[in-house]
Amino acid sequence: MKKILLFISILCLTSCAELQTIADSLPQQGYGLTEQDIANGLKQALDKGIDDQVQKLTQENGFYGNAAVKILLPDELQKVEKGLRDFGLGSLADEGIKALNRAAEDAVKEATPIFVSAVKEMTFTDAKNILLGDDKAATSYLESKTTKSLYNKFNPVIKNSFAKVGADQIWSNLINKYNALPLTQNVNPDLTDYVTTQALSGVFTMIAEEEKEIRNNYSSRTTDLLRKVFALQDNK
Repeated sequence: MKKILLFISILCLTSCAELQTIADSLPQQGYGLTEQDIANGLKQALDKGIDDQVQKLTQENGFYGNAAVKILLPDELQKVEKGLRDFGLGSLADEGIKALNRAAEDAVKEATPIFVSAVKEMTFTDAKNILLGDDKAATSYLESKTTKSLYNKFNPVIKNSFAKVGADQIWSNLINKYNALPLTQNVNPDLTDYVTTQALSGVFTMIAEEEKEIRNNYSSRTTDLLRKVFALQDNK
């Protein structure tokens, strides 16, 4: 009963000093954590998400081969895909979708330095809120700190990547083929913003997946500090 009351009290604390008092009261249970330990533990969790998940997205088929983040055509272009497939041009549609994903894979290579900077700037208050937050609290922290910078970094890279991976030529050919089909209305979409937004969504989806694993799967806590810090969360 005392243990339950102790951790209920953690949820009600609002100051760093109060959380530190709780952390200091737990050495007999194997915690013995300082404010810096807690902050470093949360930084390790974020670094692990970046290393384990974001890097996967930069590989060939990192987006295209992952159903959770694969970039499909925007709603307004679904008719393009259907029209092409109806006329036996499914392989062309597939190449167009693959090109979008290749551009995203290329752009995400620019993400790591921005994430590293955001992690370094984390304060103890940030760490406390993350530790006592929901399964996506760390991901939400990164999202709030990096979305604008990532968008500004991704957008020109994706634009250039369209040319580098041949997406511009593929889509020009695809749209021209579609526009030449009978009984269709011509389309001429700019896909750079769409792919940028989808790439960002994919990045945060994968980081959230890793965070959830660390929070809910003890074996995913691969360092002693991660185990100690998230033991506090386990008992909140």
